[in-house]
Amino acid sequence: MTAVASPGPLDAALLPEGIRSRLVPGVNGLTMHVLEAGFGSPQRPLLLLLHGFPELAYSWRKLMLPLAEAGYHVVAPDQRGYGRTGGWDPDYDGDLASYSMPNLVRDVLSLVQALGHRSAAAVVGHDFGSPVAAWCALIRPDIFRAVAMMSAPFAGPPPLSAGQASDDATGIGSAAGGGPASGGGPAPVDVHAELAALTPPRRHYQWYYATRQANEDMWRCPQGVHDFMRAYYHFKSADWPGNRPFPLAAWSADELAKLPTYYVMDARLGMAETVAAEMPSAQQVAGCRWLPDDELRVYGDEFSRTGFQGGLQWYRCGISPRFAAELGLFAGRTIDVPSCFIAGASDWGIEQKPGALAAMRDRACTDFRGCWLVEGAGHWVQQEQAGETTRRLLGFLGGLA
Repeated sequence: MTAVASPGPLDAALLPEGIRSRLVPGVNGLTMHVLEAGFGSPQRPLLLLLHGFPELAYSWRKLMLPLAEAGYHVVAPDQRGYGRTGGWDPDYDGDLASYSMPNLVRDVLSLVQALGHRSAAAVVGHDFGSPVAAWCALIRPDIFRAVAMMSAPFAGPPPLSAGQASDDATGIGSAAGGGPASGGGPAPVDVHAELAALTPPRRHYQWYYATRQANEDMWRCPQGVHDFMRAYYHFKSADWPGNRPFPLAAWSADELAKLPTYYVMDARLGMAETVAAEMPSAQQVAGCRWLPDDELRVYGDEFSRTGFQGGLQWYRCGISPRFAAELGLFAGRTIDVPSCFIAGASDWGIEQKPGALAAMRDRACTDFRGCWLVEGAGHWVQQEQAGETTRRLLGFLGGLA
């Protein structure tokens, strides 16, 4: 294995004043890059912010200072496989187990210790960071005292029979703890074969992300990484008029085919081709207040350097029966620390797995404090509507005392 080396901290000129970039060595084999606010006092309670795909610690830039002003030591890492964190395996055929959910939790736990804290007041996760935050709270409630999940509902651990699963066990998409692989009864329907039989043939994005060619398709796409990411971010935001989510009736091909093509793709196309069809106009780009081009360039530059395979390894673990079986050890366990959920009202992520939102509220979390859907936001809620997201987070955190 040739591990990715960190290029060092992010240029301070790219960050709001009061947020610093630094490297934290010795984090479960990583040299972890973090953004940090509220670092002046060692007595402040720790608040961890975990990004998703294809994101970075930078995705939290708009929330960090207001959270620090509320009295927290706010830390957002580039997680394993991303950005300026070094020490991870970039090879498709490399150490896949290092991206398994227990090891991602170990990364976060090790970061808490490396920062000199004994616990975190809360862990907050967005997109694929949401199930990581959820598993942190489920596995180590003594360390992670509260959890806020964003944009990806967590339906609970998979069943003990998850070794036979054809669904994902992370909670990011076809959330664990239900669905077609719930144990007992007839064999689950092969929804992927059914999707492939549709006209035109379709495939679920998570299974595409697990393919060998996905990284090259996006990293070496004709439009370039910057424009790929512009289209991807636009397509999943409230700016795209087709994002009007509604509950799906079942985990079936006919129902899944109702999802936008960034979730259930035309099987003949890669993701870069899929989102290129929805590239916003120059006028729309110029009018995008929540992600102006100079801020998008931070993402484009980082992913142009690293590629996407580190983040894609998370999806490969998520749909693997081997790793689902590992998480089945926690079958029946619940998140018992205070919890909440925040998402954009225009985010299909809340509905992409039928029943996951209700399962999170009713079964997976025993001290659930609220579910807030923010108007004017799609999937990137903490960037599209930073003020309202901050207000909801502070309201949740303020009620923990």
